[in-house]
Amino acid sequence: MSDDDLEAAVTEFLDATERVYDEYDDGYIDADAALSQLGDHVSTLRDAHEGE
Repeated sequence: MSDDDLEAAVTEFLDATERVYDEYDDGYIDADAALSQLGDHVSTLRDAHEGE
């Protein structure tokens, strides 16, 4: 994985994580759903990193 690919994966992770926090703060999702989504985003980032 190139530095550009890793940077893109990290940027996507941060954007997706921020959306989860915003949805939780706005009351659109509950804590369990937020944690589930965050876990999915962590897994996606991990897969991108390990795919080097």
